[in-house]
Amino acid sequence: MVPRFDLFVIFAEMRTGSNLLEANLNSIPGVTCHGEAFNPRFPGYPDLTELLGTSLRAREADPMALLARIRARPGLNGFRYFHDHDPRILDALIGDPRCAKVVLTRNPMESYVSLKIARQTGQWKLGDARHQRRGQVIFDADEFRDHLQGLQDFQLRLLRGLQAAGQTAFYLDYEDLQDLSVLNGLAAFLGVEGRVEDQPAGLVKQNPEPLEEKVANLPAMEAALATLDRFNLARTPNFEPRRGPAVPGFLAARGAPALFMPVKAGPVERVADWLGRLGGAEGGVDEGFTQKTLRQWLRDRPGHRGFTVLSHPAVRAHRAFCDYVLNGRYAEIRDQLRRTYKLPLPAPAKVAAMDLTAHRAAFLGFARFLKGNLAGQTAVRIDGAWASQSAVLHGFAQFAAPDLIAREETLERDLGHLAAMLGRDSPPLAPPGSTGPFPLAEVMTDEIAAALREAYARDHAAFGYGEWRG
Repeated sequence: MVPRFDLFVIFAEMRTGSNLLEANLNSIPGVTCHGEAFNPRFPGYPDLTELLGTSLRAREADPMALLARIRARPGLNGFRYFHDHDPRILDALIGDPRCAKVVLTRNPMESYVSLKIARQTGQWKLGDARHQRRGQVIFDADEFRDHLQGLQDFQLRLLRGLQAAGQTAFYLDYEDLQDLSVLNGLAAFLGVEGRVEDQPAGLVKQNPEPLEEKVANLPAMEAALATLDRFNLARTPNFEPRRGPAVPGFLAARGAPALFMPVKAGPVERVADWLGRLGGAEGGVDEGFTQKTLRQWLRDRPGHRGFTVLSHPAVRAHRAFCDYVLNGRYAEIRDQLRRTYKLPLPAPAKVAAMDLTAHRAAFLGFARFLKGNLAGQTAVRIDGAWASQSAVLHGFAQFAAPDLIAREETLERDLGHLAAMLGRDSPPLAPPGSTGPFPLAEVMTDEIAAALREAYARDHAAFGYGEWRG
């Protein structure tokens, strides 16, 4: 019968009990755990200079070769992997269904205090309680937050990677390591015949005392923990799909190393006109890039600067409504909004006859639709014209982050700063054009403003936008 796995990895961290788990696994016939095989400071264990004939230098040159050697050993072999170990093998481990994943965790406060005591005393393992070195540590709130964030980030990366690969892991907590039935459940998960018969005699818990005996400034620790948002209650939910970098829409100046990354429904034409005159006599803009041709453009222009322009969410939403919905440019979506979401939109031929009251009613309906749309609650796609600017910028960053994020309300000043960065004179900026049949200042009401604040809560928070004042 073909074994289920031919390799295993224990995803853990310092002071989570990984040494004890390794000792338990090594007590099972045919199972071997090779320590921290990909620790950047040593191969396997601190006192080794090589692991399975592979030196630290050789492993650095080709980590996959050591991984192949571990896999090829007789029996079922594996190792312990912490968040700061060689990142080059992580994706290969997560994506490999023949590699068993074991995730070992511990109360982060316990692991943090244990780590500080180990660093203070120099005692990282304990085989006999008579040799215990006791210590009392000072809790540092910032240090603990960093510790906690590192643990959470790594666990979330593992979770998402396993979900994307359609796999699962065997999860263990520190307290489970004393439970033989759980350990033998792990053996069954690994698909081996042997079982853990007894706890290894060479390891005992190092610091069994309660936290109040191990932390010198317990009141400070309790006060700091009270400020942590343990359940992430302050998080703004985000159900928008991730967006790509939209490289084909990027515009590059001719005669100047400036690259414009447009946010759809922003002041794109106005900025493109400015960009076309930035290069002087050469003039104009280049467009229609692929990622390959844009990389070449960047390589050919050392000192280049990329930029984008943000708009107040209310301004951008009204522009998107007028330019893409009201005028019928997105005919299919416009029809969906009329039929399914009951927006009071007239036929495109009758838009010119709309009065201010009708325009307000239609825009209010669109603003309310946006809240559900951006939350993934509608069947209509989240188009780039009204996607949150937070999501759009995140998409840009997958290719290249902009050097400058300008604001539409201070556009002339911001573009002047960009031109100065490039050693150029800033050409005059064309005045803003009209948007729609009525200016936003006439259209806006408290009800519309409230609906847009709810729809674009992330953008308001991320970019510091308050009430739109006109």
